[in-house]
Amino acid sequence: MKNYCTFYIARHGLTDWNIEKRLQGQTDIPLNKKGEEQAIKAAKEYFKGIKFEVAFSSDLFRAKRTAEIIALEKKIALKTTALLRERDFGPWEGKKAKDIEKALKKDIKEFRVLADEELAKLKIETNHQMMSRFMNFLRETAILYPGKNVLVVTHGSVMRIFLQTLGYINKEQSQKLLIENLAYFILESDGVDFKVKKTVGIFVK
Repeated sequence: MKNYCTFYIARHGLTDWNIEKRLQGQTDIPLNKKGEEQAIKAAKEYFKGIKFEVAFSSDLFRAKRTAEIIALEKKIALKTTALLRERDFGPWEGKKAKDIEKALKKDIKEFRVLADEELAKLKIETNHQMMSRFMNFLRETAILYPGKNVLVVTHGSVMRIFLQTLGYINKEQSQKLLIENLAYFILESDGVDFKVKKTVGIFVK
């Protein structure tokens, strides 16, 4: 029987740019007060009773701060890495969803699932590039922590495209996928195979 690492892969807490529907990407936006409260609630309620071996987060502040709050409550070490960063949206970062729709003449839901060729033309990090770094992290971490629970705090686009890449959701569902702040999914992996066991706060609308 394979000895899987169990990942709890969570989105960061709320930011002001989330409220304003601005594209954050790798722009380093802090959590707001509600975002910090969401992280505290996650630590005390969502992850109550779960013994984590270690926590990892994106090195962007909104993810790092979310993970810090949970790690402090759970008394575990936190490591940060750029491999868990949000997609680099290039010149589109900071723009509101409605302005992106106007500029590209596309619904924001279509924008979420653009093909790599279109993303590259817009100077946006492609799905292939984003998934290469994210899945490298997962594979290496799964091998290092077999049989352990590992917390990972990352970003919405990373989670969306990963679930799509695995075939857990299709492209149409990915367009409509809502990933709440502090939503998470449980993933088992031995470094080769990936199995999504459960999702919380992730809905197709």
